[in-house]
Amino acid sequence: MKNITASVCAVALALAVIPAFASVPPEGKDDSLLYNKNCPNALDSLPERITKLNKEIAKGEKVYSFEELNKLKRKMKEDNETMRVLQKPGR
Repeated sequence: MKNITASVCAVALALAVIPAFASVPPEGKDDSLLYNKNCPNALDSLPERITKLNKEIAKGEKVYSFEELNKLKRKMKEDNETMRVLQKPGR
C-alpha cells in the first residue's frame, strides 16, 4: 500500500512540474522581440527596445538562426531610423 501511495505521489509531482518547464523559452530566445509573442505587458520605450535588440543580436548564432538574426537586425535598423527621425530638430 505504501508503494502505491508513493508511486501516485511521485506521478502527481511530476505532472505538476511539467508546465513549469514548458514555459521556459527555448535556448534563451526573446520571443517578444523576435515574433511579438509572449509579451502581453511588455511596453518598452524605443531606447529600451534598441538595448534589448542589441543584447539579443550579441547572442549570435549560438541562440538564433541566420534568418532570425537578420530579422532582429532589420528591426534594429528600423528602430534606429525611428529614433533618428524623432530626435531630428524642428519636431
